[in-house]
Amino acid sequence: MKTLLSLEEFLEIRKKIKENGEILVFTNGVFDIIHRGHVDYLNRAKALGDYLVVALNSDASVKRLKGEERPINKLEDRAFVIANLKAVDYVVSFEEDTPFEIISAIVPDVLVKGGDWKIEDIVGRDVVEANGGKVYSLPYVENYSTTNIINKMKSNG
Repeated sequence: MKTLLSLEEFLEIRKKIKENGEILVFTNGVFDIIHRGHVDYLNRAKALGDYLVVALNSDASVKRLKGEERPINKLEDRAFVIANLKAVDYVVSFEEDTPFEIISAIVPDVLVKGGDWKIEDIVGRDVVEANGGKVYSLPYVENYSTTNIINKMKSNG
């Protein structure tokens, strides 16, 4: 199985999921250093449908959003780890700073983000809801954060 699919490859899969009347859940993020909070979040996202696709920010997108020291792990490595989590069915990536374009292309049945996002602020909400889909903001597992892990590593030398 290929770890990271192109959008074109995934759109063929999306067509079959739709034809079969199955539910596609979409989420996105950097997923740079995977921790318990990520895994819990992805498990809960997958429970909302039949298939879970995770869209990863490209390395250039991560640098623009998080700074020159990020990502810690390059896209191919982040995709490999995410693709090998039980809850994740497909992994794609996007170059833009937001996932609006990829959400507009995929039009998932369910759009999910972490609890730091208010539903009205979730990018792509309008596209998903206009097509009869649902949008959720799932609560975070407390005290788990990639930034906190990085800061702890820096302070420990």
